[in-house]
Amino acid sequence: MSSPLIKRYDNDTSHIDTGDTAWILVSAALVFIMSPGIGYFYSGMARSKNAVSLVFLCMIAMSVVSVQWMIWGYSLALSDTATNPFIGNLTYGLLLNVGDKAHANAPSVPGAVYAIFQCMFAALTPALALGGAAERIRILPTIIFCFVWTTIVYDPIAYWSWAPNGWMYKMGSLDYAGGTPVHINSGFAALAFALVLGKRHGYGQEKFEPHNYLNIILGTALLWFGWFGFNGGSGVASNGRAGVAFAVTHIAACMGGLAWSLVAYFRNGRKFSSFHFCSGAVAGLVAITPASGYVAPWAALVFGAVAGVACHFAVDFKEKFRFDDALDVFAVHGVGGLVGNLLTGIFASKGVAALNGSEIDGGWIDHHWKQFGYQLASSCAGAGWAFFVSALILVIFNYIPGLHLRIDEEGEISGTDMTEMGEHGYRYATKEPSLHGGSTHSISGLEEGNRVDAGVGAGFTDHDSSSKSTVANGNEKPAISAGV
Repeated sequence: MSSPLIKRYDNDTSHIDTGDTAWILVSAALVFIMSPGIGYFYSGMARSKNAVSLVFLCMIAMSVVSVQWMIWGYSLALSDTATNPFIGNLTYGLLLNVGDKAHANAPSVPGAVYAIFQCMFAALTPALALGGAAERIRILPTIIFCFVWTTIVYDPIAYWSWAPNGWMYKMGSLDYAGGTPVHINSGFAALAFALVLGKRHGYGQEKFEPHNYLNIILGTALLWFGWFGFNGGSGVASNGRAGVAFAVTHIAACMGGLAWSLVAYFRNGRKFSSFHFCSGAVAGLVAITPASGYVAPWAALVFGAVAGVACHFAVDFKEKFRFDDALDVFAVHGVGGLVGNLLTGIFASKGVAALNGSEIDGGWIDHHWKQFGYQLASSCAGAGWAFFVSALILVIFNYIPGLHLRIDEEGEISGTDMTEMGEHGYRYATKEPSLHGGSTHSISGLEEGNRVDAGVGAGFTDHDSSSKSTVANGNEKPAISAGV
């Protein structure tokens, strides 16, 4: 049986296709956009005193993992010459032996193109997981953690799922674009982060709310845009199957946003929220990822609807079980990835895979009943490895001098932007009375806003409190709030 991802050819350069190559290069650039996209998404969800550091962490994670990928990550994760079922070899270490010669998974594009495309997937995954530790994590240990975590957690799961001799791949598990290596992996790693690092200061006493809904919308738009390359490029060819993957990606996102919004509307005082819509759209995108090259467009409606509802209620888990997954990574990526993997076992279609000449047995709709079991087994294995190995790495880091990831309480209250970076994301123009009449303006950062924010909770509290008035010499002076 040929590969479930793409039609296989001999591994030489005679099958290189310039159209396919161009599309995968564009897709790599689209997936790159997702790293700042998740940064802005997370930034808007957090309190303003942590906004810059979250975008920075996503960009620094991308940089660290890209270096790791060049050194040995690509070879460990996707070597097509390794014969064991668990991890690759070092054939492509330092990206040696990677050039025009095609990889077994991508016979119509140069190996270097496939390597950089897959690099963007690896770079995004730890950035997703860091959301579980948002607002209480140190940056320097996180840089080292991302390198280690990608080597020990991401690379093995990617190998199991996509390498020609990976055990999940050979078993028959279907994962078109990263349901297990990216989403289940990051979701359960985020859960480990939340449990090992513990709750944020003020958890249960303060109300943590998003501080910037516009950042959430911007981040969602960048993610949605990038996801067209994430899923559409995962067949590593420019053909009808890529078109189907592109289409179902969009449909599932739309349906996920609508489903989450409607459930939240009836549960939360009959008011709509941009945050709810954006969360649902991302849940739909997560769920369709493993199935995007296997299911018909009508099935994407089911993926989006089920993911939107399931992930919405999964957010309640952290309240019920009292763990502080700050940005709901487990609910959206962990649960959404599980939903997508299992639904793939039901709705995977022989006809969709055949659009580029690939052959699969399909899912339940093709009367291939065992496929659901394969999907369940791969999901459980990926979730278990991600959670337990991530937790072990975190515990070990806590015992190494200088590498504990949890920021101290004073730094957390001040905010990671100022504590870890000495920067702030917003400035305020304050109108001051002039000795010669009229007024002058002074610019100040959020240091005072951060102190207010830490005392009374998140949301727009720090903006509103600092912009109402300032008092000096017994006189009230109105302040003008302007984010920069």
